[in-house]
Amino acid sequence: ANENTTIQFADDVSVEGKPLAAGTYGLHMIPDKDQWTVIFSKNSTSWGSFSYDEKEDALRVAVKPQAADFREFLTYAFDDLKPDSAAATLRWEKLAVPFRISVDVRAVVLRSIKNELRSVGGFTWAGYDEAAQWCLDNNYNLEEALKWEGTSIQNEERFENWETKSRILDAMGRKDDAAKALATAIEKANAVQLYVYARGLQRQGNAKRAFELYPQVPKKDPSHWISHLALARIDSNKGDFPAASKEMTQAISGAPDTTKPFLQPLLKRLEAKDDINK
Repeated sequence: ANENTTIQFADDVSVEGKPLAAGTYGLHMIPDKDQWTVIFSKNSTSWGSFSYDEKEDALRVAVKPQAADFREFLTYAFDDLKPDSAAATLRWEKLAVPFRISVDVRAVVLRSIKNELRSVGGFTWAGYDEAAQWCLDNNYNLEEALKWEGTSIQNEERFENWETKSRILDAMGRKDDAAKALATAIEKANAVQLYVYARGLQRQGNAKRAFELYPQVPKKDPSHWISHLALARIDSNKGDFPAASKEMTQAISGAPDTTKPFLQPLLKRLEAKDDINK
């Protein structure tokens, strides 16, 4: 019961806006009526606060105590959880003493990603592509993300990494380079990848571009069931429902059993002369 209360951080953090390096610290508090001082000591192995030495302070922060429901036993909890912070709160009797701990999540994740790329993830196209995609999704570290995508492409040229590269370039404002990378991605795409990409554009409201790409799907693999699905969408868009129904029937015939239930309602709509693109 008299051992030093400690708190450990695996990464650098900020406490009440003040930086504190990763490590294990002795946790001490000086109470006052309107303000408490929370102390993080470099000495985490002493017996309680009996031998506390101010010279060993790593950080001191001032916080406001709050009225709280009665708590018989002293407890610590993490409250007000947010993506990059939480309030560590001491509760005892009718008092709560919170201090906010925050962390630069993106910097922490980026360090982890870089370590992963030094391991098995760094020997595949997918590892570098996933790392670059994370940067893109968070609009963070884009210059290095572009280099990682280049390494992914060097490992193996694929639709996925060229498409990611195009989006990184676009996010960096390099529109012409982005368009060139996307053209290469489309060239590398197989029928399924191209259909899924075009369908995504259509769902996002870019039907014009989607219908520019759908005709290229059968050129990738004329016999694939998804090529018939692309043709069905094209015919439906033109209002040629008999042709669209024929293509959809062929798509259903060749599709995996798990996919057929999703296509059959589309066929019924076409037979009812209902455009499946709406």
